[in-house]
Order: sequence, then structure tokens, then C-alpha cells
Amino acid sequence: MSTSLNRISSVNANIITAVVQMKRISQSVSSEAARSARAIFPRRPAQALYTQRSFGTTSRLSADVAPITAAGPPPDAPVASVEHTDIRVARKKKQAELLKRGQDMRAIGKGTGGGSAKTKRFWKDVNVKKTDDGHQIFLDTRPLRTPTKQILSVAHTKPHLAHAIALEWDLLVSAQQALRHHLIPLTSLTSRALDIAEEDKKSSSASNPNGLRNTITETLMRYLDTDSLLCWAPTPPDDPPGYETHVSRTESLRTIQQRTALPIIQYLTERVWPGVEIVPVLDEGSIMPNAQPKQTLDVIKGWIMGLPAYELAGLEHAVFAGKGLLVAARLLVEWSEELAHLRGEEPEKKFGIEEAADAATLEVEYQLGMWGVVEDTHDVDREDVRRQFGSVILLVSGEKAP
Repeated sequence: MSTSLNRISSVNANIITAVVQMKRISQSVSSEAARSARAIFPRRPAQALYTQRSFGTTSRLSADVAPITAAGPPPDAPVASVEHTDIRVARKKKQAELLKRGQDMRAIGKGTGGGSAKTKRFWKDVNVKKTDDGHQIFLDTRPLRTPTKQILSVAHTKPHLAHAIALEWDLLVSAQQALRHHLIPLTSLTSRALDIAEEDKKSSSASNPNGLRNTITETLMRYLDTDSLLCWAPTPPDDPPGYETHVSRTESLRTIQQRTALPIIQYLTERVWPGVEIVPVLDEGSIMPNAQPKQTLDVIKGWIMGLPAYELAGLEHAVFAGKGLLVAARLLVEWSEELAHLRGEEPEKKFGIEEAADAATLEVEYQLGMWGVVEDTHDVDREDVRRQFGSVILLVSGEKAP
């Protein structure tokens, strides 16, 4: 037993000795390989992988603190002024104004623009003078002219129109405002009428199919096919929904439409276009408009073509304002001095601004009665429609000479 143990111990010792010798041999070989590699590739100095850079740019010097000479607590920290933005905006506006003024001066020097004269009112007084051609409006000593450079002369029978135009120009504060048609609506309307009259003198409508009179007539006839006065709502059902039984509604929309439209249609078909049949545009349950009879279209078109210049311009403006031909024609006949023979011997006017505006905006007012008025929207539209109908009355009415 002891002999076997001795043999095992000697074998282990031999194995350990062999392992140690092999390790020494490998280390010596590795050292020789490393020396050979260094001889072939000489060692380079190590390079820094990054550079250190200081964030500060000022020199590291001690600050000189000023001595405190004031008495009392230290001042509060500075706070941005609220007026700072307003001052800056005002300065920018002044710079832009100076730049614009310089551009105007250069334009005046080159003769390519009106310059700053447009921003000034070059007249002091506005007067109306009666001449052989009619009433003329003078800005000091300069007669008012149309865009086509002809003197704006209002007919002798329309002194109220001439004074209304003079008032428009007297309210302007600059010549630039005269370029805005909504500030001088009567001037624009009268100029339109004078342009039509001037073209009528030069050529007849038959020889000039693209003239003003033919163009206006074709445009206005399109409104007859979709006239709102002839578009009636369907008969309400027996069991209507809630919005049809509102507490403020005692009759249906169709009833109100018929009560408003039928007297106007009757007046036109009896006095203006005798024997003409005007049919509703829509049938119940249909959205496709019905065409008027050909005879109706021919009669109405011929009547429009034969209107005097002031009446044609007024009819055009009234149609655009009310989006319908029938209401505009009814208003025109009621107030025109040239169409007084169609009114008969009725001295009292029965169809004025309010009646025309109510008929033209009937459906809108019906909805507003349910849902209410939006401020600065519906109330403005109401006044604008009345203003435009009133300008038509001023344009076509007059003092007919005996």
C-alpha cells in the first residue's frame, strides 16, 4: 500500500515539473516574439485622445468692486418694461412711414406715381352747381369726373342725387378713400349709369352685342331662373318636428312666402308685363328648377333692354343686392321717375326699402326668428341690404318736369 502511494506522488511531481518547464519555454518564446516585433515596428509616442478646452473666455482676474456710496437699501433687480414692445412697434411703424414717404417722393420725381398726394385731401369745399348739362359736383374749382374722365353730370330732375354725391365726397378725408367704392356708392352708381348712356349714344344695342346693355341684360335674366321669391318651401307635414312648432311661429314658411310673393307677382304681371305668366321655380319635393315660359322670358328681356340708363343701372344694383329680379323690378317701378306711367294715379308709395328688404331676406329672417341673431354679422347684413336698396331709390327717383 505504501509503495503504491509513493509511486503516485512521484508521478504527480514529474507532471508538475513538466508543466512548469513548458510555461517557462512559452514565456521565453513570447518575450523573443515581442522583442522582434518592437525591432520591426518601433514604438510611437502616445497621443491624447481628447483635448481639454476651457469654457470661459475671460481672463481670471479678480473683480474690482465699486465702493457703495449711496445710502439706503440696494435697488431692485431690473424688470423688462411693458412699454418696451409698444415703443419698438411704434418705431418700426415710423420707419416704414418714412420709407414709404421716400418712395413716394422718388415716384413723384420720376413721374411714375401719385406719391403722397393720395394720402391727402386736396380739396376743401364741395359744391353742387347747376349747368346746362345738369347738376355738377365741384371739388373747390375742379369738376368731379367719372373713371372714364368725363365730367359727372347728374340730370336736372335729380338734385337730391347730386347733393348726396357731394356729401359722400365731403365726408372723405383723403383722396385715397375715393378708390374704395363702398365709401362712394352713389358716385359709382351714377358713373355706371353715365357709362351706359354714353355707350347708347355711340352705338345701338343691336350693333354691339358685347356692349354694356346686352351684358347687363343677359346677367339679370339668369336671376329669374332661380329667383328666391319663386322658391317656396314644401307644405309642412301634419306632425312637424320641434323646429316647425316653435312658440313664435304661428304659420309655415310656405304660407309666409306665398303671402309675400303673390302680391308682387300680381303687380308685375298686371302693370309691368301684362299677360305674362310667372310660375314658381320649384315644385314640392323637387330641387330641380322649372324654366319660365318662353314668352315670359322674351317679354322681360325686352323690357330690361328698353330701360333708360339710370333705371338699368339701378335695376342691376338692386338685383345684386337682393339676389332676385322680381323684387328689384317692383322697387324700380315704384320709385322711378321714368316709369311713373306704370304706377297709375297712386300718389302714395307702397313698396319701399323695408318691404323690398323683407321680401329679399324672408328666409333668412325666418331662421333668425328661431336661432337668433349673430352680433356684427346678421345685423350688419340687414343694414347693408337696406343701404343698397336706398341708393337705388336715390338713383332712379327725381322731380319729373311738368
